[in-house]
Amino acid sequence: MATPHLSSALPAPAVSAAYPMANPGYGKRTAPGQQARARDDFALLPTRERYVAGFVDHLPDGASMSVKQLAKQLPLYGQQAISTALKALSVAGHLRRVRCAVGAGDETRWVFRTFWSRTARDNEWWTTYLTTETATQTAAPAPAPEAPARPEVPASARQAPESAPVPPQRTPPQAPDAEPTQTTTPSPAYLALARLGRNDNRLGLSADDCTTLEPLATQWLDRGVTTDYLTSTLTAGLPAQIDSPVGLLRRRLIDKLPPQLPATPNTSTGTPTHRLLVECTDCGRPGQPEALPDGLCRPCHTTHSAGGRPSPDATQIAAVKAHMANLRDLLKPV
Repeated sequence: MATPHLSSALPAPAVSAAYPMANPGYGKRTAPGQQARARDDFALLPTRERYVAGFVDHLPDGASMSVKQLAKQLPLYGQQAISTALKALSVAGHLRRVRCAVGAGDETRWVFRTFWSRTARDNEWWTTYLTTETATQTAAPAPAPEAPARPEVPASARQAPESAPVPPQRTPPQAPDAEPTQTTTPSPAYLALARLGRNDNRLGLSADDCTTLEPLATQWLDRGVTTDYLTSTLTAGLPAQIDSPVGLLRRRLIDKLPPQLPATPNTSTGTPTHRLLVECTDCGRPGQPEALPDGLCRPCHTTHSAGGRPSPDATQIAAVKAHMANLRDLLKPV
């Protein structure tokens, strides 16, 4: 005779075959070294967290882990309840949200992952795992598969069939002084100078001015600075009226030229490794793994530990009262 299971926990819903997968670079990632599935998994969690954990545990890698998608599949709870449950699972050691920069140079982009562990882990385990290169490689999206090579065609098959001879075409004579038109792309330094006038009318430059200042701006870029840094330095602390934009910019390009840093030998080979940044499960604030215990930033961790929002101190109360008094004075009729 079978013994009925009298657990009060809600059974985890079956994963739909049409559950949405995240875009490449996003979604769920399974942490290594987990124990085999058992009936008492998540037995120490509250009913809601056990329900959500059972569903997430059965999702495949790469599945969407957004609160909105989970709430669509779990009709018993709304988005706010799902968000609270994920925060509790993070504190319990089952979940960490991370971001990682992949690529190099201008091709760098952020990928977001949610690492999941059926076995509860402590902060030391998560910190050690997320700082290893294994976790970084797991978070990076898989490279696109290469196109299959075309089968080699025999030389006899590559010979084109014989065709009727084509009579020679008469080409018109070309003028001796005619030269092919060459289209030159403006350099990054030239483009950075040309955009100054569009961002601030006081720094409007002509094409000749940009050409004159281009060698000076190129020296900045050759020393490792970005065009954003160059633009911010040239536009910081401008006077109210500028009579000669080209003269002002020439003087700033010469006087504020950054130092030449010594070249450091690159001993690493292959793609550079970027360290993972853990995101706060509650507010999404990024930080190093050791700076976010339980997957929560300091303000959210304080709020969670206190069981609610922390009460403001006397200084904050006094500042709010002074601000409100100032607003009342401003509203008084003159």
